[in-house]
Amino acid sequence: MTPAAARSVAIAATDGMLHFELALAQEVFGSRPDAVPGPWYDLRVCGPHAVRVGRFLLEPDCGLDRLADADTVIVPALADVEQDPPADLVEAVRAAHTAGARVVSLCTGVFALAAAGLLDGLRATTHWAHTEELARRYPRVEVDPDVLYVDNGQVLTSAGKAAAMDLCLHLVRRDHGSAIANVVARRLVVPPHRAGGQAQFVTTPVPVQDDHPLAELLPWVMRRLDEPLTVEDLARRVNLSSRHLARHFRSVTGTTPLQWLLTQRIRRAQELLETTDDSVDTIAAASGLGTSTTLRRHFHRTIGVPPDTYRRTFRA
Repeated sequence: MTPAAARSVAIAATDGMLHFELALAQEVFGSRPDAVPGPWYDLRVCGPHAVRVGRFLLEPDCGLDRLADADTVIVPALADVEQDPPADLVEAVRAAHTAGARVVSLCTGVFALAAAGLLDGLRATTHWAHTEELARRYPRVEVDPDVLYVDNGQVLTSAGKAAAMDLCLHLVRRDHGSAIANVVARRLVVPPHRAGGQAQFVTTPVPVQDDHPLAELLPWVMRRLDEPLTVEDLARRVNLSSRHLARHFRSVTGTTPLQWLLTQRIRRAQELLETTDDSVDTIAAASGLGTSTTLRRHFHRTIGVPPDTYRRTFRA
């Protein structure tokens, strides 16, 4: 997964885009963290001319035709989803996809991908306020209004605003691994990994604020993932019944205590597979999954490949 050379990222810019998502992509892919030992991304902004982005006037580096030269193309949010996306943007996005680029939409940028036909027969998402309109105008797209982002491999879409950051960090994690993605998240002072809603990726719901009933419990658990913790152990720690604990977990993380705990264990195993040469048995113990057999079963079901395959692929 780690690139041998810098991956080229092209941000599409056209009149009527929103500045938040565009600036967010610029910040994630345009600023190399000090902790990255090798090359970062080669970022450029592509547009037809000087474009109006919110209240800002942006001078692109090159034309939209250069999207086709990039490894990853990012289409930020469009302000007016009632109008068809600009024809030159749609054509450039389609050409980039045909050339093999990974195409990513942030928030309502999904309308450009749908217009280009890239989402036909695929799951996709956007800001919840626009999911019905997306489904109405593009009935061949399977619109999922309940997730933060959808990863179809070469075509990815995100919900609005903060979810765009989640997807950008997800891309960094795919390209550079969890440790580097966490470095980027810490620099930006955002949660390192929130649920994308994808079964093939580990979902790690992270609260967005610290004044919730589990504020002390979650860090306590993270420091003890190698221990055989149970839901009852967690409930006793915060003096709650298992039933009340489950209610708080659902409210704060969107999932159950058991699933949250399992997710953290898988995430820990991923990080150790990426960053150490420890055996699968050692990693199973360090992540609290007990045996290599248990780790392999849960890891394969959650990630989609066995731990050994994940390690080889990641380090290739």
